[in-house]
Amino acid sequence: MQKFNSTHTITLPRDAELQQQLADNGGAGETMKENGAGKNHILAEPADSSFCTKRKMLVGLDILCLFVASIPFFACELKAVTPYRRGFFCGDTSITYPYLESEAIPDGVLIAGGIVITGLTIALGECYRVRFRGVHSRAFVRNLYVSCLYKELGSFLFGCCVGQSLTNMAKLSVGRLRPNFLSVCNVTYASLNCSPGSYMAQVNCRQQNHKMVEEARKSFFSGHSSFAMYTMLYLAFYLQARLSWRGARLLRPLLQFLLVMIAVYTGLSRISDYRHHPTDVITGFVQGGLTAYWVAFYISSMFKNNRPEISPASVCLESPLSSQQTVC
Repeated sequence: MQKFNSTHTITLPRDAELQQQLADNGGAGETMKENGAGKNHILAEPADSSFCTKRKMLVGLDILCLFVASIPFFACELKAVTPYRRGFFCGDTSITYPYLESEAIPDGVLIAGGIVITGLTIALGECYRVRFRGVHSRAFVRNLYVSCLYKELGSFLFGCCVGQSLTNMAKLSVGRLRPNFLSVCNVTYASLNCSPGSYMAQVNCRQQNHKMVEEARKSFFSGHSSFAMYTMLYLAFYLQARLSWRGARLLRPLLQFLLVMIAVYTGLSRISDYRHHPTDVITGFVQGGLTAYWVAFYISSMFKNNRPEISPASVCLESPLSSQQTVC
């Protein structure tokens, strides 16, 4: 009996040490093996040196999905497909606004601001979680930093491709005229010599720059509104899931309000710049918001692992990880 008790008291610290080693390794592909003498050794899995590994196949599949989702976007941006040539009614005042050279938020500022602000915040947040919150990963990517960034930034970029592809597909299919169409076309109703209320199926524009005329046929729906709402609302969802500091209860809602306000201002500026109709901007807001919700709650893992903390006594014995660790 004395020998059994002494053996049992020695085994418990050893199990605790093994659990700590597994937690430190973070599931990096190392396994435990017990020899005949009752000692445990850590054996690393042999590296797969073959050209076509599971990791390469999964990464390639994700890249392929991103490429397929972005095909309509590049088809529109590279002018591979011309927009539908929609006519108009003579006397329609909604397409008689002047053409403004400058824009409140140009395309470069929109894309750089949306991707840089959201992407940089997500990158810093995930690195903080891995460094200070004890995150472990079940993904095929063994590096914790790369794994978390791969998941969150990959989901965000996939949503960007899907959202802008839907936007450009609608622009090419509908072909709605922008509010400054007649000004870009360099014609007036008087020069067209049409009777009010008559439908003009074709119009011969006096504008020499045909790219400007094609852009004037891409009003529905607003790409600025959809992209700004998607990026800013997605970042607001990310802050809701990751910003858990309770020192200031109004800090997170304030940041979320500012992000949504930036998106709304971006859409409203398209109306004041005479680039889009109000219905184009509203539709862009709805499409961007729905895309952000879909990606955040059904593709990304930010809301899938936010379980309430439980006591150590209720942790499943099959898991060697502590209850304070989270999964990315």
